Amino acid sequence: MSEHDAPLLEPETDLPVRDADGGLDPRFVAAVEDAIEASDVERLRELAGDLHEADLGELLGVLSPDEQPQLVRLLGDDFDFTALTEIDETVRVRLLEALSPRVVADGVRDLDSDDAVYLLEDLDEDDKQAILEQMSVPERLRLVRALDYPEESAGRRMQTDFVAVPPFWTVGQTIDFLRVDDDLPETFYEIFVVEPTFRLIGTVPLDRLLKAKRPTKISEVMHEEQQIVRATDDQEDVARLFKRYNLVSVAVVDEAQRLVGMLTVDDIVDVIEEEAEEDIRAMAGVGDEELSDTVAYTARSRLPWLVINTATAFLAASVIGIFDGTIEQMVALAVLMPIVASMGGNAGTQAMTVTVRALATREISRRNAGRIIRRELLVGLLNGVVLAALVGGVAGAWFLNWELGCVIAAALIGNLVVAGLFGVLIPLTLNARKIDPAVASGVFLTTVTDVVGFSLFLGIAAWWFGLW
Repeated sequence: MSEHDAPLLEPETDLPVRDADGGLDPRFVAAVEDAIEASDVERLRELAGDLHEADLGELLGVLSPDEQPQLVRLLGDDFDFTALTEIDETVRVRLLEALSPRVVADGVRDLDSDDAVYLLEDLDEDDKQAILEQMSVPERLRLVRALDYPEESAGRRMQTDFVAVPPFWTVGQTIDFLRVDDDLPETFYEIFVVEPTFRLIGTVPLDRLLKAKRPTKISEVMHEEQQIVRATDDQEDVARLFKRYNLVSVAVVDEAQRLVGMLTVDDIVDVIEEEAEEDIRAMAGVGDEELSDTVAYTARSRLPWLVINTATAFLAASVIGIFDGTIEQMVALAVLMPIVASMGGNAGTQAMTVTVRALATREISRRNAGRIIRRELLVGLLNGVVLAALVGGVAGAWFLNWELGCVIAAALIGNLVVAGLFGVLIPLTLNARKIDPAVASGVFLTTVTDVVGFSLFLGIAAWWFGLW
């Protein structure tokens, strides 16, 4: 092979970060691991020093627990601590605990306040205090004040850096202030107008500010009516507010209506994603489990709901025990029983999922609950009739017994109607009793559809064939 025929090789410093499938390129990850093992700071900075925070977070996720803190230490000031907001809580806490309080304090110091609070809030009190003690008094007070707000509240999510001006300033003064001030937030979309006591009286969107003439007073261009949230408001309620009014940012005030921070849409996107994941995990009974959790923790977190499911399974089995004589005389009943129960469970889950989601988004109220219940009853009846004809025909042809097909058809109609009804009633009842319907609805619904399905099928069969 001649020199000109040799394959072209990429220079190692130009290794692609991602492969064709969008994941981290194995060659890139291997090069980072080699640089960490050799403590080659320059090489590591070439590879990972300029990575986007999302890519850096993903890189941390694929490194071993021993390599993760080494990456942070070797990169030093080139490591962007915002990347820690992109990784699982388990990995994040373990990594922060492996670093010295001084290193964490130096990294957190440069973050937006909401990101800094996000990193610190899951640490033990001793670790958290050790990190805060490494900060200056103003920095420490800013974070302590935010950490004092309830978990999953607007106060925990807000940025404490914002732009506020008095109403008597002119547009020109405000623009000049924005040009020279070095302590402005990294991203903001509106300017808040406050009184000397910092009570919020209005907002000025940046586009409106730039369109106004310089001599115009801020009080003349500000919006006096604006959406605001209290620092103690639940983050899920705030997310609904952003969705309802298509907000980009919103002011956060304390009980005295004093401006204490702001929330932006990028914060709310994270909230929406977290709340959706929380609901999905809760419906499956897996709590706050993450892929990075240990086997022991994962097994322990799943076990309680499995134990509850075991108890409800025995309840369903007891119903079958009542009809054991019926089953002995017609074995086909045992073959077909799972069809009735599983189809009822699936239909109920559909209704339950829609209801739980509607409760989460506040789309269900006392005024429309009756209409939704009627709708699910009719949906269950319609689907039950269609499936009854299909399953009844198959069962009759399978066992050459058309009466048996009629029995399972009747049981299916009844169970799907019951499934639709309880798929709505169970979440509504739990919600009314201040119990999270996403957590407990599935267990109760499975029990209802199993018990009703077995009872209807075996009871109708015993009556129809005189096997009682």
